[in-house]
Amino acid sequence: MSTSPTNPAHDHLLQATCAIVGGGPAGMVLGLLLARAGIEVTVLEKHADFLRDFRGDTVHPTTLTLLDDLGLFDRFDRLPQSHISQVKVPAEDGADVVVGDFTRLPVRHPYIAMVPQWDLLNLISEAASHEPRFTLLTEHEATGTVREGERVIGVDFTAPQGNGRLLADLTVACDGRWSAVRASVDLPTKELPVDFDVWWYRITTERNIGEALLPRTHNGHAVIAIPRRGYVQVAQLGRKGTDSSIRARGIEVFRAETADLLSDLTEDVSSIESMDDVKHLDVRVDRLRRWHAPGVLCIGDAAHAMSPVGGVGINLAVQDAVAAARLLAGPLHQGKLLQVHGDRILARVRRRRLVATVLTQNVQRLMHAKIVMPVLNGMEIRVPKFLKVLLRRFPSVTTVPAYIVGIGVRPEKAPTWARRGGF
Repeated sequence: MSTSPTNPAHDHLLQATCAIVGGGPAGMVLGLLLARAGIEVTVLEKHADFLRDFRGDTVHPTTLTLLDDLGLFDRFDRLPQSHISQVKVPAEDGADVVVGDFTRLPVRHPYIAMVPQWDLLNLISEAASHEPRFTLLTEHEATGTVREGERVIGVDFTAPQGNGRLLADLTVACDGRWSAVRASVDLPTKELPVDFDVWWYRITTERNIGEALLPRTHNGHAVIAIPRRGYVQVAQLGRKGTDSSIRARGIEVFRAETADLLSDLTEDVSSIESMDDVKHLDVRVDRLRRWHAPGVLCIGDAAHAMSPVGGVGINLAVQDAVAAARLLAGPLHQGKLLQVHGDRILARVRRRRLVATVLTQNVQRLMHAKIVMPVLNGMEIRVPKFLKVLLRRFPSVTTVPAYIVGIGVRPEKAPTWARRGGF
C-alpha cells in the first residue's frame, strides 16, 4: 500500500535522512555504517526485540573480519558460540572426507561461528546506540510507502503509541522476503523453482550431539541440528507442498521420524509437545530484476530471497549492506544529489552485488538438484572413491568450496570512515 504525503491518518510524524525498514543483519549493519558516516538513520523493527528462534545462525569469515574492522570482534568473541572449521561428507567406505576446509582461507578468522542471530543483532544494536545519529524503533511495523508523485519519501507505520509516518530522503527495505516496502513499490521479480521446504523445531536436551551443521539423512528425510544451551534447534527438509500431510500424521509419527534421524536424541524427542511447535518455512529463491525505484532501495532478502542451503543468506545480506553504505554515504550527505541522480546512484548497488547474488543462487540450485532432492528421494549421498582419493592427495582443493561458502563471490570491506576501536 502507498499513500500520499497529505494523508492525515497518522499520530506521529518522524524524519530522518535514511529510513531503514527491518532490523535484521542487513538493516542493522547498514544503519550502523551510515550512522558512523554521520547520516541521520532511523531503523524500524516490527518486533519488540531480536529474540526469535528460527533465523540463520552462521557468521562467516568475511562477516567476522567486518566485526573486527568495526571494533566489535572482541565482544562478539565473548558470546557463547561454536566454530566450524571443516565441512565433512561420508565417503563410500563410511569414513568422513573433508570437502571444505576453512582453516586454509587467507582470513583473520578461518571458521564459521555458530551464534544465535539475536546475540549478533543485539551486539550491533548496542554499538549503533553509541552513534548520536542512529535511532532504533522497535514495535514499529512499516505498512506501506509514502509518495510524492512517483517518488517514495518515507513509510507509514503502526506502533503501540498509534499510527505514524517516517519521512526520509531514502528508504531502504531490509524487511526480508515478505517485505512490505518491496510489495508496495511492485518491483519486477524473477522466481526460481524450489522443490523443498524446511520445518523448524527445538528439542530440549543437555546432551552433546557433536559438531553443528552435520546433516543427518535417513529414508528420504534430512535434518540439520544446531546445538544451543539446553536445547538443539533442528531444521528438517522435506518436499514442498507436504506440510498439511506431515501435520495430519500427528506428533507421534513426527517424533518417531525425528528419533530415526537424530538417534542420539531419541529419549528427548518427547519435548516436541505438539505439531504447533513445528514451524513451516516456505523456501523461496527469487531476485528482483530492479532493486530500486525513486527514493527506495531493496537489499538482502528483500532484494533476493536465498535458500537456507549453505547458510549464506546472512553473509550475502551483510555484504549488500556494506556495499550500499559505501555507495550511498556520500550522496546522502549531499542531500539533493539523490533526488537529481537517484536512479543512477541506486542502480550502482544492484550492479555491484548482482553477480554475487546470481552465482550464489546458481550454486544453491545446483546443491538442491545434486544433494537435497536426491536425499529426499531416498538416495544416500556419498563422496565417490576417486574424489575421496583426490581430496586426500591434494587437500588444497578443499579451499575452493570453503572460499565459496566462507568468503563469497564478492566480499565487501568495511569503509575506512566506519572503522573504530572497541566501545
